[in-house]
Amino acid sequence: MPVQELQTLDQDRIKIGVKQSSKAITEGRALKVFVARNAEQHVTRHILELAEDANVEIELVDDMRILGQACNIDVGAATAVITK
Repeated sequence: MPVQELQTLDQDRIKIGVKQSSKAITEGRALKVFVARNAEQHVTRHILELAEDANVEIELVDDMRILGQACNIDVGAATAVITK
């Protein structure tokens, strides 16, 4: 699912930010994680590791602003997750 398709999902299924993404992955509720390439690596490294360990699909997004817009927020986002 391309990042643009986040806009078509029920907002209850999208968790935005590192904290919410981490929680969704560790609780086994994540279907796919989006990570912005230009986010600080020390911020996203843990999310990438969790997703890999949990076999959650990862999609890299070029820019935090693009990810934020796709999630219908007015600021950039380092990570976002689609939940079950």
